[in-house]
Amino acid sequence: MSRYRVTVDTGGTFSDFVVCDEETGAYRILKVPSTPDDPGRAVLNGLELLREQGVRPEQIGFFSHGTTVATNALLEERGARVGLAVTAGFRGIYETAEQSRPYGPAVFDLGYSKPRPLAPAARTVEIGERIGAQGQVRAELDERSVREAIAVLEAERVESVAICFLFSFMCPDHEQRVARAFRAAHPEWWISTSSDLLPQIREYYRLSTVVVNAYVSAVLGRYVEQLGDRLDELKVAPASRFTMQSNGGSAPFKSTSARAAATILSGPAGGVTAGSALAAAAGIDDIVTFDMGGTSCDVALIQNGEPLVTDRNKIGGREIALPMLDINTVSAGGGTVAAVDPHGALRVGPQSAGAVPGPACYRRGGDQATVTDANVVLGYLNPAEILGGAMSLDREAAEAAIRTRVAEPLGLDLLRAADGIVEIVNVKMGEAIKAISTERGFDLREFTLVPFGGAGPLHAARIAIDLGVPRLLIPPAPGATSALGLLMSDVKHDHVRSRLTDIEQLSADDVTGLFSELQGPAAEQLGQEGFAPEQMRFRYFLDMRYAGQGYENPVPLDSMPLAGGDLARYRARFDDIHRSCHGHAAPGQPVEVVNYRLEAIGLVPKVEPARLAEADGPVSEAQAGSRPAYFAGAGGLVDVPVYDRAELRAGHRFSGPALVDQYDATTVICPGQLVTVDPIGNLIVEFAE
Repeated sequence: MSRYRVTVDTGGTFSDFVVCDEETGAYRILKVPSTPDDPGRAVLNGLELLREQGVRPEQIGFFSHGTTVATNALLEERGARVGLAVTAGFRGIYETAEQSRPYGPAVFDLGYSKPRPLAPAARTVEIGERIGAQGQVRAELDERSVREAIAVLEAERVESVAICFLFSFMCPDHEQRVARAFRAAHPEWWISTSSDLLPQIREYYRLSTVVVNAYVSAVLGRYVEQLGDRLDELKVAPASRFTMQSNGGSAPFKSTSARAAATILSGPAGGVTAGSALAAAAGIDDIVTFDMGGTSCDVALIQNGEPLVTDRNKIGGREIALPMLDINTVSAGGGTVAAVDPHGALRVGPQSAGAVPGPACYRRGGDQATVTDANVVLGYLNPAEILGGAMSLDREAAEAAIRTRVAEPLGLDLLRAADGIVEIVNVKMGEAIKAISTERGFDLREFTLVPFGGAGPLHAARIAIDLGVPRLLIPPAPGATSALGLLMSDVKHDHVRSRLTDIEQLSADDVTGLFSELQGPAAEQLGQEGFAPEQMRFRYFLDMRYAGQGYENPVPLDSMPLAGGDLARYRARFDDIHRSCHGHAAPGQPVEVVNYRLEAIGLVPKVEPARLAEADGPVSEAQAGSRPAYFAGAGGLVDVPVYDRAELRAGHRFSGPALVDQYDATTVICPGQLVTVDPIGNLIVEFAE
């Protein structure tokens, strides 16, 4: 009989497990070292440790996984050997791309070169066919060109093929016929068609997305298949296995590989989902999530309880036009390397020591100074009590690395050098936060910072002071918050159809009919995944723009079907959204509807989390001692109280400077900050009056 829900988020350094007891609502966390050469091994290692702790595999009725397999395959260029099939005469579109450089320093780089194409010209084949802009067949499919394309792709030894024809989003017939021919000739090929993955206007973005999908689908597909076989052997959750997607929802294992590009932000998305849910439970709607791990920092903004979503992002220099949470990532983590450059300036990142060899204090052969080493030297981390004592850090190795790599070259004392490392990495992460908030017109004084990840709570208090954020919410299990988010997510599938039309030429029946065409197959898919009609929810959006614009804004619709005056109301809503996003609106200008978007959601039953017991004694009972730590605002190295998070109870209050130790993270509280433990177990950090 199933009793437990288990979620796993695989990071660069650790794989985080959350185990939820469905009977009590209590959950526990477990961290095991990641195994980058074989990510599934860390999952199996964790399940074995859980067995030793009394959680038998056959008792696990729900399993959800946040994975970086597709992400790493893309960033490290370890994906499949991809072929590309395009409409005859258009083989240069992929490499021509947008004919633009990325923003930032690359604009001034005289030696800049574009990322290497994932499907080079030698593996690009032209198919005789042509669909017109209105979906009419202008040239029938040339079967001979299909056979010739197969021969070329065979000679190029491709493993996966992307198919993207002109205007296939209007008429997918040719793409589907070619896909069937490719599968018949080579069942082992992984086939991705743009008409299945992204039937949406704008050819280059559609093409780039389907190529990325083809590139990573084979890698992710094999991983999910192999992991699924091992879970079958263990009898783990045979009917309820999910993978986290970039859109903040999950998808069943069996459908993951077909839309592998939708998992590129799988890990960070879980953290955003958890942060949003925890804040909502605490009555907070406007937050910035701050996820700092071993190699990177991911930040996202949630307004009115809704995470910001984008339908276009560039990952590793590759355009992906699938809906995903709007997450900004910078190379700043615990393993980020600090060094003095040839000009005598201290640089922190982008290089990372990774999990192996890792920071110098890990004693795995690393000798470079890292952010984690700086936190050890400053006294924030207790070297003997990492992961409940299962791991220890070498303070002397951390001091030696910072002394030789940073302090001596700059003529600084050890503590000032370590503090400089933290200060610089904090500025980098603060800039990432400003990029998604103040630079878009949001006032950070109205938001709460929600830090998590193994390193997030170490840095968040100082960043909040620097940015003027008035409040922080530290989740109960910061180091496993992304895994916790997998427990809180529902299944979500995105559907889109492009039909460019002046809104004045549309009727309510037109819009209702088109959404009905999308909703029918979407409901059928959810039904096949085990969801009853009462467990299904649908959200509707119209992408609108002023006539002649090159970008759209999604306008949410309240319900279906539409009534007579609804389109005029949504037209006015578009003006408001455009004004909010861009600072201006043009109510008198013609408006076009470009895309119809449907979110199909399968509601996954949730377990109500156990609430924290009320404090029945002073907070001093939760104090585990003290240790010297560096706080410039308190005069330097001072002895500060250390609280055991496991002993804190709802209603406990204390002020900084202080440290809070727990199994998966350490929280730094700065002078002038006041901490209150809420009924859920969050630490609410505010500035003392």
